[in-house]
Amino acid sequence: MESLDKIKRNAEYLLKTLPSHVTLLAAAKTRTVEEVQAAFAGGIRYFGHNYVQEAQAMITAANFKATWHMIGHLQRNKAGSAVELFDMIESLDSIRLANELEKRCAELGKTIEVLIEVNSGAEDNKTGVIPQEVGPLAEAVSDLPHLQLAGLMTMGPLSGEAELARPYFRKTRELFEQLRKANLPNGDVRVLSMGMSGSYRVAVEEGATMVRIGTLLFGQRG
Repeated sequence: MESLDKIKRNAEYLLKTLPSHVTLLAAAKTRTVEEVQAAFAGGIRYFGHNYVQEAQAMITAANFKATWHMIGHLQRNKAGSAVELFDMIESLDSIRLANELEKRCAELGKTIEVLIEVNSGAEDNKTGVIPQEVGPLAEAVSDLPHLQLAGLMTMGPLSGEAELARPYFRKTRELFEQLRKANLPNGDVRVLSMGMSGSYRVAVEEGATMVRIGTLLFGQRG
């Protein structure tokens, strides 16, 4: 765990070194409100959470206005809370979840942006849709008036080798470009969220417009 001053400096450095078209999303899972506030003080304005309950406590306690993304697997029974809390859901992985999000958004009179999570390596232990299912899910989402498809998210393989993730990032970029060309109604496909602390440089080289960074910003979890 880094000191609060070091987190602020890390944030400033990362923002300075990323290309201007790439958004840094701070992965705030298990982090304290103080740590997140230090990242905010360093210039970061986008934060991601894996769990609805943990995010709720942090967003309530935070004394700043940021943009909050759901980046973890979202269960349908948490969809109502998620659409109240978050500005974007990055982990849409089924039409059933899409329908539940649509229902909850309609109740609130709210439209929410979503990213389809792509299991780019078709790994059994991963959430997300396999590449072949991206198109059909995107078409289904385009029929839901309270969901706006903003792009794709992928994790890539959880190995220590950044280069091993490159073909998965490249495949997701190809799917992203196909979606953009499809011009589906009710969408604004512009976000390609991929790459974490160990792989974000490769992800940027392969076309990421958003990277999700935790360890490089906050240090190792305690």
